[in-house]
Amino acid sequence: MKFAVIVFPGSNCDIDCFKAVEDTIGQQVEYVWHTATDLSAYDAILVPGGFSYGDYLRCGAIARFAPVMNEVVKAAEAGKFILGICNGFQILTEAGLLPGALRRNNGMKFICQQTQLEVVNNATAFTSQYSAGEMIDIPIAHGEGNYYCDDETLAQLKANNQIVFRYAGDTNPNGSIDNIAGISNERGNVVGMMPHPERAVDQLLGSEDGKRMFTSILNAWREQNGAAVNS
Repeated sequence: MKFAVIVFPGSNCDIDCFKAVEDTIGQQVEYVWHTATDLSAYDAILVPGGFSYGDYLRCGAIARFAPVMNEVVKAAEAGKFILGICNGFQILTEAGLLPGALRRNNGMKFICQQTQLEVVNNATAFTSQYSAGEMIDIPIAHGEGNYYCDDETLAQLKANNQIVFRYAGDTNPNGSIDNIAGISNERGNVVGMMPHPERAVDQLLGSEDGKRMFTSILNAWREQNGAAVNS
């Protein structure tokens, strides 16, 4: 399996994503610059966190027009696995690959802390290694992680089981509607989330609960391609 880690000017979690793939599942992974115009060689695409284009105008609003995003859209339409983390989530919403928008945190301050998440949907390619309702410990680091959508969109997200993660209990750190921390598209091959699973792949980092996101993707790809899954 081959992963692409998209790099925009201002990305700062690209190395974390690269190392997470390399260290947790040992698959091929390459950095891909924002000017790239062909992603056909890759099976999964990671859109990392950071401050793409300095977060000028609005988070993700400029990155959405980078040449590589045309290819990310094509890859999503082709059924490839797309994971947007933090700023990557913001970019995916700006690009129309996921519904809703990310706004300033309720407290108007940048938040960096460990956060408890509830796995709401474990039937995606990204979450099959978790149990439904499982509580996991994944860090956050964002200033604009307040997920918002209108009532109609929220009803659709619930009806289609597109809410993948929620902030557990009363721990909602940013004011996101319905405690939403991560969502998918209807097809389930595109997921965006504000917490950082790539920063939770080893106990030395404080949690290894993010590791199973990467093993889930690998297993889904192997099942899709008829390859044997390693035990």
